Amino acid sequence: MSHYDWDLIERLLHEVQNGAEQSFTPRPYAEQHAAALAAKGQPVGDLDQLKTRACEYEKLLLDRGYIASRPEEEGGNGENFVLTERGSRLLSMIDSSIPGFEHPRQVLDEQADALDQPTFDHVSSKAQIAGGAI
Repeated sequence: MSHYDWDLIERLLHEVQNGAEQSFTPRPYAEQHAAALAAKGQPVGDLDQLKTRACEYEKLLLDRGYIASRPEEEGGNGENFVLTERGSRLLSMIDSSIPGFEHPRQVLDEQADALDQPTFDHVSSKAQIAGGAI
């Protein structure tokens, strides 16, 4: 069973969403994520491992169709991305600013590999999960 750091993935997806003119740099985003955790008094763990995980997530999100290279006409430079429709659904499910985000994360955690495309597409299609209701 794959376990994902949903907070880190959320951070990366928000950076993709807001980074039209910027290169995507997962290692500094991991550092910022660690600083935010520390500021909340939460354990950070090994920073190098967190940076490595952020890079692995970038590749996974790209390979599995959650993010895609930003088109040149939208400011793409080969080093920045856009959220795909699947990526937008993932972000809406795990976004901690949305009330009830814990339930979709729990449902995702119950899957053998929540980010496997067919698995995610099936789970995210369920209205009670996608909407965050129980």
